[in-house]
Amino acid sequence: MATSVEGSSPGKDPRGLSSLDETNLEKSILRRGLATVGEVEACKNHRSKLAAKDKQSSPSLLELMVDAKVLTRSQMIRLLQEKSEGTRKLEIPGYQIIERLGRGSMGAVYKAKQISVDRLVAVKVLLDSLAQNKEFIKRFEREAKIAAKLSHNNVVNAIDAGEASGRFFFVMEYVEGLTIRDYLDKNKMFDEKEAIRIVLAVAEALKHAGHRGLIHRDIKPENVILTKDGGVKLADLGLARLTDDEKWGLAEAGMAIGTPYYISPEQVRGQTDIDIRADIYSLGATFYHMVTGRVPYGGDNPSEVMRKHVDPRVQLVPPDHLNTRLSSGLGMVIETMLAKNREHRYSIPDDLILDLKCLFQGESPMIAAQKPESLEALAHGDTDIDVAGYAEPSEEQMIELAGIVNNRNQIIATIAMLLAVSVITNLILLTTR
Repeated sequence: MATSVEGSSPGKDPRGLSSLDETNLEKSILRRGLATVGEVEACKNHRSKLAAKDKQSSPSLLELMVDAKVLTRSQMIRLLQEKSEGTRKLEIPGYQIIERLGRGSMGAVYKAKQISVDRLVAVKVLLDSLAQNKEFIKRFEREAKIAAKLSHNNVVNAIDAGEASGRFFFVMEYVEGLTIRDYLDKNKMFDEKEAIRIVLAVAEALKHAGHRGLIHRDIKPENVILTKDGGVKLADLGLARLTDDEKWGLAEAGMAIGTPYYISPEQVRGQTDIDIRADIYSLGATFYHMVTGRVPYGGDNPSEVMRKHVDPRVQLVPPDHLNTRLSSGLGMVIETMLAKNREHRYSIPDDLILDLKCLFQGESPMIAAQKPESLEALAHGDTDIDVAGYAEPSEEQMIELAGIVNNRNQIIATIAMLLAVSVITNLILLTTR
C-alpha cells in the first residue's frame, strides 16, 4: 500500500506535484545521493506498469520509492517540504534570483545577479521553517557578521546581509567550481604536488582567519572549492567562532561541534578553549583523505568515529603506508597535523605553511621533522610565558613539585650553614693570630 502524507489518500500525489516538480525532485534525490540512478529508474518503470493497469490510482514516484525502501518516509516528507518552501517567490531588493544551487541544514543558496554592479553572487537564505526561531536567526546573522570579518583570496568573501519580507539572507561572492568532496566522490585521489598546493592555500586562509581571532571549526572536503581557474576557496562559516568569545564558548561546553570524520579531539570532548590547532587537525584529516582516498578513522557510526579521534590507543595508519607513492616528508607533515595531543601539532598556520612550502620545493619539512617533545617546547615557549590553553597541573604533580622544591631548599640551607661556619671559623683564626 502506498504511503500517504498529511492525510492524503494513497494513489494521489500528496502535494499535487506536476511532472516538472517530480523531475526536479528526482534531480535533487540523485544530486544528494539519496538514491542511485538504477533505483530511481526501477521505481519509475514500476510506476509505469501500475499506471497502465489503473492510471487513476497509480502512486507518486516518491511514494513508490518509500514503499521500495529506497527512501525513508522522513526523507520524502523533507523533500516535499523543500519543494513547498521553494514555491514561495524569493525577492531581495537589488538582486535578481537566477536559480537555486543547493540547500544546507540552515539555509538554501541561490545564484543571483547583483543588479547595481551587474555581477553574479551567491545568496544564502535562512529556511522559512527556521525563520520563526530567534535562536536560528541569531546564529544566521552571526555567520554573516563573521564572514564579513574576512577578506582573502582563499576565502569565499561576504558582500551584504539583511532581511526582506521576512526572509533573512546574506550575499557572498559567487564561486564557480567543484569541491574536494565532488572529486573524492568520483574516486579521484590527488597527487602529492596538487594536494600540497590546495592545502597550502587553505592554510593561508586559516592564517588570515587566525589573525582576526576566528576558528572555522568545520574544515572538510565539502567546504573547500576548487575553481575553474585553479583557485582554492574556503567556504561555509556556519560553525565559525571568535576565539575570545568566552560566553559563546561556555554556551557550547561539552558539545561535540564539527563533522565526525574530520573533527579534532578537543572538539569531540567539547572543550571551551578551542583554538586554531583544531582547524589544523581538520585540515590534516582532509589532506589525509585527499592523498589516500580514505578518512583517517572509519567506523559504523559517528560515535565510534569520534571515539577513535580521541582514543590514544587507536593508531593512525601513516598516509605513506596506504599510498606508497607519497614521500615520507608528506607523511610526517600529515601525522603532525593529526597529532591527538594538540601540543604535538603545528601551533600556528605559519609553521604548517613553512613545511608545506618545503615539501612543494622537494625538500624535507623543517618543523614536522622535530620530535614531539621539541614541538611541545615550541608550543609552550619559555617557562615564564603564560600560554593560552595551558592545563593546570594535577594534585599529584603539585605534591611531586613541592617535594622537589623542599629538597632543593634543604640543600641550599645546608650549604648556607656550612658557608657560615666556615666564615666564623676563619674570623676566629684571624683574631687569635
